[in-house]
Amino acid sequence: MAVVTGFRILFLFFLLGILVGGVFLQIYLSKKNGKWLGLILPLITFSLSLLVVFGMAAYVGSETFTVSEFVDGELVTRVVHEDHSRQPIPGAVAGAIFAFIMMNIPTIILLVIYKVVREKDTRQREVEKMSVHDL
Repeated sequence: MAVVTGFRILFLFFLLGILVGGVFLQIYLSKKNGKWLGLILPLITFSLSLLVVFGMAAYVGSETFTVSEFVDGELVTRVVHEDHSRQPIPGAVAGAIFAFIMMNIPTIILLVIYKVVREKDTRQREVEKMSVHDL
């Protein structure tokens, strides 16, 4: 039990490190002169959100699985194919929209970081230009 708990804590620290590293990488890329460098991570997270939504669309409709059971003392395995194509369209669309919004929370956060860092750098450059011009 203690090993599993220690593994979970280690995994949480690993995920936290990735999160913090991603934020610092976004700040670093946003400070670069090229405006497109700061948009790399938001573009990646947006692309992943599209992948999730399209993946949901690809797997909606049917499901195949095996069922094993004892019949008259013998083990019988059969393949069951369930058709879910009659799933209500509004429910599927609502689920896709919800997944799209939830998957784009990191995209929005990264874009806010990009905008804040770029505005701060732009103001700093303008102040430097004004001080050079005053000399």
